[in-house]
Amino acid sequence: MDTVTVGSPNRASSERRFFTGMAIALMATVILGFARSFFLRPLFPDWPSPPETIFYLHGALFAAWIALFAAQASLIAGGQTDLHRRIGPYGAVLAMAMLVLGTLGALVAARRPTGFFGVPIPPLQFLAIPLFDMLVFAPFVCLGIARRRDPQAHKRWMLLATISVVTAAIARWPGMLALGPLAFFGVTDLFVVALAAWDWRSLGRLHPATLWGGLFLIVSQVVRLVVSGTEAWLAFARWATGLLG
Repeated sequence: MDTVTVGSPNRASSERRFFTGMAIALMATVILGFARSFFLRPLFPDWPSPPETIFYLHGALFAAWIALFAAQASLIAGGQTDLHRRIGPYGAVLAMAMLVLGTLGALVAARRPTGFFGVPIPPLQFLAIPLFDMLVFAPFVCLGIARRRDPQAHKRWMLLATISVVTAAIARWPGMLALGPLAFFGVTDLFVVALAAWDWRSLGRLHPATLWGGLFLIVSQVVRLVVSGTEAWLAFARWATGLLG
């Protein structure tokens, strides 16, 4: 496949369209997944609603992250780099809040008798999926911040961080939970495949962030499926949920 000449106006334009398109696709993914339980909640009064306030706070932060990611991509596409950089620190604070509430929310859901709504997997076992999401999201965001002066690395780490947390939304697509973790992990990985395809087209190779970040995300999916049913994990899950009192 022909590569787009590095530094050319065509490449810059194509790159802006690609990353903006990915941001829009991720936003659509999240809206579809959480439409019934969050975004369009009044239209689905019979849909199960968690009684704990923490889930609505987490949902608001999650939605804010997706909106901010799309806005930041749009600012770069529009040449407003200075504004993009001024907003960046707020994204870092938002990410930290998401990490805290995402972890607490997962523990609360795993501890309740009904477990995770609609999930036909024992809650302590399923806990591995959202907790590993946080374990992947955090280092990706940190790497994105650390590499903020390297635009190519920065945008890939931030994109991968966002991809890592949309699995929860994909799992809530109609009928997806019944298909199991392999299905919603597979759909998540299509975003990584799209990024890899862009790298091959624009660079003629995988960017190191795409290569190592994509591998880390995919390996983490395999690891959580392998360890989630082990006695060691279940013992940890019982201890972790017991910390809530």
